[in-house]
Amino acid sequence: MYNFHSHENTEKSLNEKDDNWGETTTVVTGTSEHSISHDDITRITKDMEESANLDCSRHIGVIIGGTLAFISFLTPIAFMLLPKILPWDLEACGTPCEGLFISVAFKLLILLVGSWALFFRRPKAFFPRVFVFRALIMVLIFLLVVSYWLFYAVRILTTAERNYQGIVQYAVSLVDALLFVHYLAVVLLELRQLQPQFTIKVVRSTDGASRHYNVGHLSIQRVAVWILENYYHDFPVYNPALLNLPKSILSKKMSGFKVYSLEENSTNNSTGQSRAVIAAAARRRDNSHNEYYYEEAEHERRVRKRKARLVVAVEEAFTHIKRLQDEDPKNPREVMDPREAAQAIFASMARAMQKYLRTTKQQPYHSMESILQHLEFCITHDMTPKAFLERYLAPGPTIQYHKDRWLAKQWTLVSEEPVTNGLKDGVVFVLKRQDFSLVVSTKKIPFFKLSEEFVDPKSHKFVMRLQSETSV
Repeated sequence: MYNFHSHENTEKSLNEKDDNWGETTTVVTGTSEHSISHDDITRITKDMEESANLDCSRHIGVIIGGTLAFISFLTPIAFMLLPKILPWDLEACGTPCEGLFISVAFKLLILLVGSWALFFRRPKAFFPRVFVFRALIMVLIFLLVVSYWLFYAVRILTTAERNYQGIVQYAVSLVDALLFVHYLAVVLLELRQLQPQFTIKVVRSTDGASRHYNVGHLSIQRVAVWILENYYHDFPVYNPALLNLPKSILSKKMSGFKVYSLEENSTNNSTGQSRAVIAAAARRRDNSHNEYYYEEAEHERRVRKRKARLVVAVEEAFTHIKRLQDEDPKNPREVMDPREAAQAIFASMARAMQKYLRTTKQQPYHSMESILQHLEFCITHDMTPKAFLERYLAPGPTIQYHKDRWLAKQWTLVSEEPVTNGLKDGVVFVLKRQDFSLVVSTKKIPFFKLSEEFVDPKSHKFVMRLQSETSV
């Protein structure tokens, strides 16, 4: 079991409180007293320690990689400067050495830019295990630099080599080798995973929302991070309020069962009555699907009604504002900025908005402040009422909601295979968080064999079969 961490605060419960911002547009702020128990202090301290350990472990790899890159970048320059600094009697090297200096300068510049683009990027996630190919590249660079330094110390520094052109060419060979290692890193880290090899199915365990993706040769832990990146913009937001049956159905189903105590001295008559009661309860349970059907139909009717009222309220509210034009000869008395305009028209749509969100059970995801910010954004960019309503008429992707609503501080990767292994056909692993999990199953893309069949163009000729009864 492995953990993925991010650096956000603990996610609050969605149903922690009921916002009644639709009843009034007056905002009241006050003070309240909060008490912190010893358990809360212990939990906060533990979270801070875990976050500190995570920061240290995440920066260790960056520090090692940066130090190795810095040493390997300065090594060719040191090879060319040491003979000049030490009191050696070097042979004169004119135009050939100057051309090699220019070549080394441009190659090092290309290597610097390429290394920055490939390696020195902000990490998107913390991996539970080391990235094998990245570690392989670092080990290869380390061995390469150490080998060049050993040869330089034995064959050049010890013997006080006088051929400066040969020393410069030796430094150029190191730069060429580093460029080839960078090319190998591009192939292993970036190009190898581009060709699709596997089809993965991601299913959310609670509501069954699923997506299919094609991926290349990746390790399990890198596929897990790639899935999380796509999850936040492909999957609709998780709403636990939509998972359960209506309370009226559940109460009727529970009320249909009774418990009877059948003693040894009970008569056959009482046993028969108990069986009849149990059979009647079973019949009522079988008829519950009809009640659920009508409950769903009533809910859909109520949603359509609330939606119609919301659309009309928003359309009317948007008619009350108009962008001020500089060339207008008659300016209104009151000029408002987008925030003030949003607050002015929000009062007329607030009640219809809250009723619709309550009916569709989206209220935990939309606070009054978030709606005002979205309304201000739409007014600033001259967006229509339909563009404003798009966010609320259908549940959007998880990433569009406020951070404290969807960001998880921790994902747990559960896999029977080592997470550094590559994907294989039939591999299944789970990404878990506190309230749900993502179940990932892998299938290898089959090998396709195509055959060619020649079609003679002369075969596409037809004749008309005439009969005496036809009108042609």
